[in-house]
Amino acid sequence: MPRIGDEAPDFEAVTTTGKLKFSDYNKGSWVVFFSHPADFTPVCTTEMSGFAKEKEFFAAHNTKLMGLSIDSIHSHIAWVNAVQEKTGVLFEFPIVADIDMSVSKLYGMLQPGESETAAVRAVFIIDPKGKVRLLMYYPPNVGRNMAEIKRALIALQTSDENKCAMPLDWQPGDKVIVPAPKTIEALAERKNSDLEMVDWYLAKRAL
Repeated sequence: MPRIGDEAPDFEAVTTTGKLKFSDYNKGSWVVFFSHPADFTPVCTTEMSGFAKEKEFFAAHNTKLMGLSIDSIHSHIAWVNAVQEKTGVLFEFPIVADIDMSVSKLYGMLQPGESETAAVRAVFIIDPKGKVRLLMYYPPNVGRNMAEIKRALIALQTSDENKCAMPLDWQPGDKVIVPAPKTIEALAERKNSDLEMVDWYLAKRAL
């Protein structure tokens, strides 16, 4: 199971958009890679629809989507078609057909205490260099929070761009945390700065 900071395991798989190699798909883009327990299930349908409806947001943030479940490609295609017919929502992102569970096992998406044949609701946010940056796990009976996935993605990208950290409940537009000084000289500079100082090690600034 990959951990934060690990290189995302590479794989080739059959998906609803054709055969893909993950490292090629990931190259130059962030990827939100997420698993769901099964096709034609109610919670999964709401979640996949939620991702599909946010395609413009993810595209604007240089982020590709990829789903997965332990179902055949024929089941995936039938489900995509059924959801589009019933709701008008099309899952345009690739969905991995992981019938042999090889990718699920590679990414630790199977939790034996919950099920040995259905993936839990895992989310991996992977940066353009192929590094795993964030993990989220939900049980089959609890749907994910799309607002939090989007917030976490923006936070990671903002942190990378500005070399900062995000405080509790950070939202775009809020002040960010500046790294603590590591020398006496840097401490003196901080004390004379216009940063919002809570203490010498905790200071915030607007972007």
